[in-house]
Amino acid sequence: MVTTMAGQYRNLLFLLADQLRHDAPGYALGGKGLSKTPHIDRLASRGIAYSRAYTPLPVCAPARQSLLCGRHPDSFGAFWNHGFFNTPDFVPPSTLTQNLAACGKRGYFAGKWDIAKGTKPQDFGFSAYCSKSEYALYYKDRYPALNFEGGWMGCESPVKLEDADTHFFARKAVDFIREKPSPNENGFFLWVDFGVPHLPCRPSAPFSAMYSAKDFPPWQGFGDPKENKPYCHKQQTLNWNLDKASWEEMAAQVARYCGVVSQLDDAIGFIVKALEESGHLDDTLIILTSDHGDMCGNHRMFDKHNTMYDDIVRVPLVISGSSFTPHSSEALVSNCLDLPLTISSLMGLPALSGAHGFCLPLKGESTRNFITSSSNGQQFGFFNTRMITDGRYKYVWNLTDVDEFYDAQTDPGECCNLIYDSSMAEYIKKFRRELFNDLKAHGDPFASEWLAPQLLEGRKL
Repeated sequence: MVTTMAGQYRNLLFLLADQLRHDAPGYALGGKGLSKTPHIDRLASRGIAYSRAYTPLPVCAPARQSLLCGRHPDSFGAFWNHGFFNTPDFVPPSTLTQNLAACGKRGYFAGKWDIAKGTKPQDFGFSAYCSKSEYALYYKDRYPALNFEGGWMGCESPVKLEDADTHFFARKAVDFIREKPSPNENGFFLWVDFGVPHLPCRPSAPFSAMYSAKDFPPWQGFGDPKENKPYCHKQQTLNWNLDKASWEEMAAQVARYCGVVSQLDDAIGFIVKALEESGHLDDTLIILTSDHGDMCGNHRMFDKHNTMYDDIVRVPLVISGSSFTPHSSEALVSNCLDLPLTISSLMGLPALSGAHGFCLPLKGESTRNFITSSSNGQQFGFFNTRMITDGRYKYVWNLTDVDEFYDAQTDPGECCNLIYDSSMAEYIKKFRRELFNDLKAHGDPFASEWLAPQLLEGRKL
């Protein structure tokens, strides 16, 4: 058993959404978020909601691997989802969940296990789990002949709410919370990865009718002409056959997306209620975050891959518990890198070996002046980009195409690429240098002698 310091919390509830935008929960944007999420809002009201949280790599599996070890995905070869190409085995020096198990805490995993090919939750410290394959058997038994319409754009789900995957996994989590602990148990850790609102969005009633297309005006970046933008931005609209789609068509998908978000919130409500009824609410650290966001029709795109817009690199992050002074924080944070260290500190665990993050600022102070994130393409081919932002300005290094530079204050839709604007030259020079230093520090393979002149000497077209 690992020797630990005394922690503020005995238990951990980790709630992971898949493809949840930073502005999707109701508490976001000063209470004007896209969706109705009363249960998530309650978590935010008893903790800290970080409004400027970023993922280090906006793709499913790499972000999840980073969440376990606190290391940047590029540093250990986690460039893509393992379902597309052969990727390196995920063997970090230590993981958060292994440390939780080593100090006597009982672990349970429910939902989408998307860590590494050939692995299962028990390999990482969980004593039991319920996977998507178990749900598939449950679903097939009740709906043997059901076919969904709409393809990747989704549709209303004919599946009853209680049979939806969100509520199936919530029930499994509730069952775990209600289990009688063993005499030598030192608390628990419960990790629920819902796998939504990832496309295709298929909300069940009543959430399928909660929103309509007319509820959503066009995004500020919807009419982006993509002038001086990388080729792949235009190509993505063609790949998805969205180059001529109307906003009404896209808004219908946004409505389905928000329906799934509210359905997810409903499922979370059952889990938190069980935690409260069991008497564990005050001694449980609750985390809510996502691996990445979704373009949701902005810039005429859906899903993620190949861009570094805030739609996909910014994520919601709530850390909720009895010890926090509730507030909203604008500190720059990296959710996957910072959460493992923060959880370890708050729960009295040993420090993770080789972690790249910082403990989250809990009282308003900021530990960073900028955030970096990266993307390596995948869905329609390789396309390497690296991003750095200070919350206002954003520079995107494109290894094989035009770079990008945006000012969120004057251009929140990220439509106007200022990379050739002479008044931005000093900012761009500074951001390139800071980006290279950060990439070098965490072992990015592209921070090499062959490519360094692009960033350090401005050798870019």
